Amino acid sequence: MDSAKNLPVAVIGAGPVGLAAAAHLIERGIEPLILEAGPTPAAAIEQWRHIRLFSPWQYNTDAAAVRLLAATGWVSPEPTALPTGGDLIDQYLTPLAALPAIASRLHTGARVIAVTRLGMDKTHSRNRATTPFVVRVEHTDGDVRDYQAAAVIDASGTWSTRNTLGTSGLPAVGEAEAAKRISSPLPDVLGRDRETFGGRTALVVGAGHSAANTLLNLAELAAQVPGTKIAWAIRGSSAAKVYGGGDSDGLAARGQLGSRLRSLVESGAVELHTGFGIASLAASDGAVTLTSTDGRSLEADVVVPAAGFRPDLDILRELRLELDPGVEAPRALGPLIDPEFHSCGTVEPHGAKMLAHPEQDFYIVGMKSYGRAPTFLLATGYEQVRSVAAALAGDREAAETVQLELPETGVCSSDIGTSCEVPAAVPAGFVAETSGGCCGVREPVLVGFPTGLAHGRSGEN
Repeated sequence: MDSAKNLPVAVIGAGPVGLAAAAHLIERGIEPLILEAGPTPAAAIEQWRHIRLFSPWQYNTDAAAVRLLAATGWVSPEPTALPTGGDLIDQYLTPLAALPAIASRLHTGARVIAVTRLGMDKTHSRNRATTPFVVRVEHTDGDVRDYQAAAVIDASGTWSTRNTLGTSGLPAVGEAEAAKRISSPLPDVLGRDRETFGGRTALVVGAGHSAANTLLNLAELAAQVPGTKIAWAIRGSSAAKVYGGGDSDGLAARGQLGSRLRSLVESGAVELHTGFGIASLAASDGAVTLTSTDGRSLEADVVVPAAGFRPDLDILRELRLELDPGVEAPRALGPLIDPEFHSCGTVEPHGAKMLAHPEQDFYIVGMKSYGRAPTFLLATGYEQVRSVAAALAGDREAAETVQLELPETGVCSSDIGTSCEVPAAVPAGFVAETSGGCCGVREPVLVGFPTGLAHGRSGEN
């Protein structure tokens, strides 16, 4: 980015990974321009602030961000304590975003709607690598503005683009028409959304930790409000992968999550329906009926869509990307994180080299870098942006020296022959999870975040 050295690096998204990217750029003497679609930093996490992570603080803060905070007298939370999404905002991300070094470069209410090269569409090659980027931004006042940048780091996450309820990657028939009966992926059933669920039948769809969190909260609500009923539908033939490793889990709270859920199913408090691929939804004034691909039907008052997320790539249409055709992650990374074929392979620590695209000085980081794969963790995102900042600063040795240590899950289950599946993603990647168990290797997978990613436009935006 030498030819545009007087321009800033645009960072899309002011969630944990976006703010960490800014911190690393500042340490490197590089000017960041931070663009957040929401009204506040970490706007996405605000939507699941009620969720408690099962990864402790030690996995949820970035080293460069902590160094900036420490210089102001900030005191780090207890490393072994388990924060909620709200704690993550209030005790870490809000103080970080308020630092003059960050706040002076942060624009909220600034939704990125396109990224391209100045005067060039995707088809033009001559002098492309030395031409500044143009980031088009729509502000909340309706003003649309173009910003030039030397490089772009997309940390916008995936929260705003949840997976559909249908089984073929498309919305189920009638899904749009039933929208009023479909909640957010991580509803606050014990607080903000209590009236929506209390005394009603809720159907949770999904086989990840987002689903598990919601099911446990619904069970607590059912104990308080008579008439509250809970159904759970998954596509697989077994819920074993959601139950997890129990006492073998390196994160005790995560192991307890699965054990509690198993008990609720076995007691009948949660009605589990396996092999339930959704073909259609039919909404009426009082309820919604879901029909499976094999003709079974379930009726509920409200449906919770906890089936994971996918990246929004529309804003990047004019850039030259090289994506894995399956999971839509950077091509070099895709084969290592594909949960269908390589969920028990080692997902090695990775940085700028593996995240690079044919579009020089453009990087997708954080949850969005994992595309449709449900295996992202927050600590991975922090290591990604450390490496990317080093690469943009010309420090090749630091960029290529990547390391990451994660706790064990103590579980590895399978619905596809001899390969092993991992839990579906929860909102944005705020939990460090690795998979060992049956395969004898460690692999990072997303847990507890909510994945919640939160936000303005997605996971970390």
